[in-house]
Amino acid sequence: MLKEFTCDLHIHTCLSPCGDLDMYPSAIVEKCIGERLDIIAICDHNSSENVPYVIKAAQGKPIIVLPGMELTSKEEVHVIALFDNIDDLLKLQNIVYGALRGMNREEVFGCQAIVNEIDEVEGFNDRLLIGATELSLQESVEAIHKLHGVAIAAHIDRESFGIIGQLGFIPADVQFDALEISYRTGLKKARKEYPEFSNYPFIESSDAHFIKDIGKGFTKIFMEYPTVSELKMAFEGHEGRHIVE
Repeated sequence: MLKEFTCDLHIHTCLSPCGDLDMYPSAIVEKCIGERLDIIAICDHNSSENVPYVIKAAQGKPIIVLPGMELTSKEEVHVIALFDNIDDLLKLQNIVYGALRGMNREEVFGCQAIVNEIDEVEGFNDRLLIGATELSLQESVEAIHKLHGVAIAAHIDRESFGIIGQLGFIPADVQFDALEISYRTGLKKARKEYPEFSNYPFIESSDAHFIKDIGKGFTKIFMEYPTVSELKMAFEGHEGRHIVE
């Protein structure tokens, strides 16, 4: 039986250098529950080290946390990667870390805190997570798909780090599963503004970096189970699964 799930598939934690320090796992989970979200995805910049802790913080609570990451390609395009399996996400993290250069300067870019499910600081990531990897856009999407994930072009309506703002088009050889719209534009307006992308499914997310922004953007999706596999079926409109626009 299909069920309507309220999904925010792009939320940051305090690991992202541009994320607020109040975005620690337990606080995120409680705010998401308060906003009546059913499914969320944690997508920090070029890292997944806080994902297991958000999943632990959500255990036994009425919310599902999908493992994710917001990868930055060589072209400085942001790509959301979502997985059913934390092990597949960690494999992507290894690929990304191998292609990421530079060290973080906290005084310039911000703190990159690794915080566990009971609000304890486990450490700090010293990589330049805000930077671009050496992976091309095509290599990035192919790596995600090889690891059984879905690849979504992040905030295409934003000039900075969105694929349209960076490239001006979507390359035909880059196989995105969906395109993300920011809550400031919304799905209905985006359909009017981007008729050339009518063949792509759209989702709306909060891209929250601050607690107050969680719940501002979400997508209602009909699926049977709260999984990435079902999400992919909804993107394809398979067996009744679909996005509500």
